[in-house]
Amino acid sequence: MQVNPLVVFTPSGKRGHFAIGTPVLEAARSLGVYVESVCGGRGICGRCQVEPMVGSFAKHGIESAGDSVSDWSPKEARYTEKRGPLAEGRRLSCSATVQGPLVVDIPADAAVNQQTIRKAADQRDIHRNPAIQLCYVEVEEPDMHKPLGDLDRLKEALEREWGYTDLLVAQQILPQIQPVLRKGEWTVTAAIHKDMESSRPTLIAVYPGLKNEAYGIACDIGSTTIAMHLSSLLSGVTVASSGMSNPQIRFGEDLMSRVSYVMMNPDGGRERLTKAVHEAVNELIGQVCAEADVSRQDVLDAVFVGNPIMHHLFLGIDPTELGGAPFALAVSGAVHTWATEIDLSMNEGTRVYMLPCIAGHVGADAAAATLAERPNEAEGMALLVDVGTNAEIVLGNKARTVAASSPTGPAFEGAEISCGQRAAPGAIERVRIDPQTLEPRIRVIGAEMWSDEPGFAEAVAETGVTGICGSGIIEVMAEMFLAGITSEDGVIEAAKAAISERVFADGRTQSYQLWSSDTGPDIIITQNDVRAIQLAKAALYAGVKLLMDKQGVDKVDTIQLAGAFGTFIDPKYALVLGLVPDCRIEDVKAVGNAAGTGARMALLNRDHRREIEETVRKIEKIETALEPDFQTHFVNAMAFPNKVDPFPRLAEDVTLPARITPENQTAGAPRRRGGRRRT
Repeated sequence: MQVNPLVVFTPSGKRGHFAIGTPVLEAARSLGVYVESVCGGRGICGRCQVEPMVGSFAKHGIESAGDSVSDWSPKEARYTEKRGPLAEGRRLSCSATVQGPLVVDIPADAAVNQQTIRKAADQRDIHRNPAIQLCYVEVEEPDMHKPLGDLDRLKEALEREWGYTDLLVAQQILPQIQPVLRKGEWTVTAAIHKDMESSRPTLIAVYPGLKNEAYGIACDIGSTTIAMHLSSLLSGVTVASSGMSNPQIRFGEDLMSRVSYVMMNPDGGRERLTKAVHEAVNELIGQVCAEADVSRQDVLDAVFVGNPIMHHLFLGIDPTELGGAPFALAVSGAVHTWATEIDLSMNEGTRVYMLPCIAGHVGADAAAATLAERPNEAEGMALLVDVGTNAEIVLGNKARTVAASSPTGPAFEGAEISCGQRAAPGAIERVRIDPQTLEPRIRVIGAEMWSDEPGFAEAVAETGVTGICGSGIIEVMAEMFLAGITSEDGVIEAAKAAISERVFADGRTQSYQLWSSDTGPDIIITQNDVRAIQLAKAALYAGVKLLMDKQGVDKVDTIQLAGAFGTFIDPKYALVLGLVPDCRIEDVKAVGNAAGTGARMALLNRDHRREIEETVRKIEKIETALEPDFQTHFVNAMAFPNKVDPFPRLAEDVTLPARITPENQTAGAPRRRGGRRRT
């Protein structure tokens, strides 16, 4: 008796025994391996491409030979004649059949529409299992002897060929059915939305003939910036990305000021904030669609994330309950709605999914970042920080995960700094200060060279040096501390004026001149600037410290800095200032817009939606405002890097100024702590 050969699918590793002659597509689906197909196995869409492997695969205990898959079929010959050749080694899984022990690779991108690829959000390979499926069917023509309506015959075809039963039909579909069927000459592509296995499938869009592409958007609505990615739901490729400042800034720089605006303007304040963010999102949809040459009508799914206040305002919910204890969310679970219900301009049938919030001030963006970076699955103690006007913090491992938020304010983004500005050409982004002469070197956005290199003046002639952005603020504060210009308590030292004219009296305090120009503004760091950064970083560190207390640990093993601000922070300087607890520099990493990545994961794979919904239910929420130790941690964290917590791992790489103690302050001992300093 012949044994059914073993078939292994990579990269998932799923395997099973199948009878000879089984279509590879059928084998994949029976194992739960996602392979896209629009045409239902007719060999005309090209979406089901796979790559049969040849060789000995000891890991899987299988020898996959060239004749383990069927020969080239008439379907594949017809496809290549009409659509062009498949990539080398590729087969159509609806046509290729199992003939022996076989290893089949599922490509991350079947590359059917490569010409539309413009910009990738990141390099992450996201396994696809979207909530939208395109289904091509051939519908029986009307017959006087069979009075069944056009829509009902379409539903019969979808049940017969795709297995969809108990199908819901979106209202806007009803007047479209007859003209679409006739235009397609009784062939149609139906877009079916099915998010959860337990939910009823919904027919949300219909197209005449074969429709071979559909898109979705993933959007991170930050309090400062809104970032959007347009992705193919079939290939998983991000075809366009765009971003813009959140127009709500005109109502308030930080989140609490926007809540205050709503409270002070009960006659339409919330509506104005909601309208502003909807208009911005619609503008971004237009931008990404134009960039990729995609119609808005082809955008069928959308995933949004944001902090709790952005979440509520986007959904048209009054956020005032989040302005004070107990910081009650109107809704914390995942939200499912229609784009038309929140005034978004896409296909009428476009569905919207919004990730769950973790707590009153730890939002869907933190949930998305957790999904992307998975601190809850770490072996060691993993810290994930999304640095923004309201820092969201997640600390955990496989055993336990806790989360909190901390009100850092807009200082890190330049809003409370005298010469601060948002990141733009002309803004100082890098700073180095000579500890002997106190002379600075700078780099600005838009120029690749340092200020002491030949050609710098010409490189910045067009933009000038206009201010200092977030990463530059962190570096100048840290460099001033390392050079002894500021003490560990954040005081700009008047004695340093004897070394350099850059340190000068400014009223009752001292300031440091970072840059001077005959054509632009002087860039000066004042004592108030230092204090603003101390307050912001102390709030962040105190929040982290509370979570460490809850976990019963005095150190973390890895630190991930998320968000646009976190992306550009040099880990060394984040540690020198004490933004985050002591850690080896190489274990502190920027992870980019992790919230946006998590949103893309939820867009392209509905299983990730269930995963983060379950994860959020297990995360313990800590409310920093109610913790009695917060103030103690905050006061200690005002010092650089910290008044009481040691930084031995940082001190292996950076020579830190001597910590002030009663003994060395009295004796004037010039003691230093730490080891060698790396530049």
